[in-house]
Amino acid sequence: MAIYDKPFTKAEYAKRVADTKKRMQEAGFDLLICSDPANMCWLTGFDGWSFYVPQAVLVHLEEEWPVWFGRAQDAKAAHVTTDLPANNIVPFSERLVQHKTEHPFDELADLIEKRGWGKARIGVEMDAHYYTARCHAHLTKGLPNGKFANNGDLVNWARLVKSETELKYMREAGRICTEAMNRAIAKMKPGVPQNHVIAEIYHAQTMGVGGIGGDYVAICPLMPIGEGTSTPHLTWSDAPLPKNALTMLEIAGSRRHYHAPLTRTIHLGEPPAGIQDVAKAVVEGVDAGLATARPGATAEEVEAAWQAVLRRNGLKKESRVGYSIGLSYPPDWGERTVSLRPTDLTVLQPGMCFHIQSGVWLQDWGVAISESFVVTEKGGERLCDVARELIVID
Repeated sequence: MAIYDKPFTKAEYAKRVADTKKRMQEAGFDLLICSDPANMCWLTGFDGWSFYVPQAVLVHLEEEWPVWFGRAQDAKAAHVTTDLPANNIVPFSERLVQHKTEHPFDELADLIEKRGWGKARIGVEMDAHYYTARCHAHLTKGLPNGKFANNGDLVNWARLVKSETELKYMREAGRICTEAMNRAIAKMKPGVPQNHVIAEIYHAQTMGVGGIGGDYVAICPLMPIGEGTSTPHLTWSDAPLPKNALTMLEIAGSRRHYHAPLTRTIHLGEPPAGIQDVAKAVVEGVDAGLATARPGATAEEVEAAWQAVLRRNGLKKESRVGYSIGLSYPPDWGERTVSLRPTDLTVLQPGMCFHIQSGVWLQDWGVAISESFVVTEKGGERLCDVARELIVID
């Protein structure tokens, strides 16, 4: 039995690297340095909980395969999870981990110089969560002849249109999310401790469905209650669920790190008519967005379809209504590329995936009934299958 079941063929990784190099040439880069763990994984297959220390994947126009650079004790993970040649897996010295004055990227700079790339036009991920200010300072100091520039999330954009295998994982993630959401809702009753509901979610996310196991999710379950539903990113406590209150669940399913998020709003006890009305408008708005999400439409047109429904119902949403999704690691399941909002003129293509996060957060409460979807010729194909309404638990 193999130590690790690789999610994609070597040929698919080669195709990704070739596409990335083409984008690099167009953007004027010789060398790309990626510290986003999702980009590192997408380019090479590397998978390990090692992103709490500096690490990177390098792509050079004249090098056939990328170079993995990371902590010495994680180098074996690179050998196990990737098909990279052994000399392209380069560990840094253990003494550099959390060193007060020296830094792993001092050795990365040395590596780049030794490979003859010290004068390259270098694109770095200035907005990646794990490319710190200190990483950049040590790298630029160590490569005084390099020409550094923000690469504009070049690899993130290369990931936008999913392959058939990627779409398979996205659909499986949707099935896992469906199971987790339905089990969480079934667990919710007045008096049940909030953390018991969350435990049910974690169990379902990990166990998966139909023999398909789940991965850890990039964002923990979000579960605001009562007035907390007027803001989207609250988590949970060990307090019991109240007898009469509004609550919200935002979770995701993850399969080989491909994510399908979903939000549902639940009312414990008989809901006021006003909440029911907003929920109906939200669902209708999502339907309008999904119908618009066809190849050739723009991201802002999907958002406009949603907003038109809200306006007819006397509502509005100031924040974006959605974003692209796919391969992700903590702390975010978004790809940081396309946003469903005004002025985003990205043209949709088959195989792009989005989370239409249709939350409406008012002064004292909020409603969100969202969907993850794939762009198809027939519109947005929903990845999850959970009741699309305000869910009432008596």
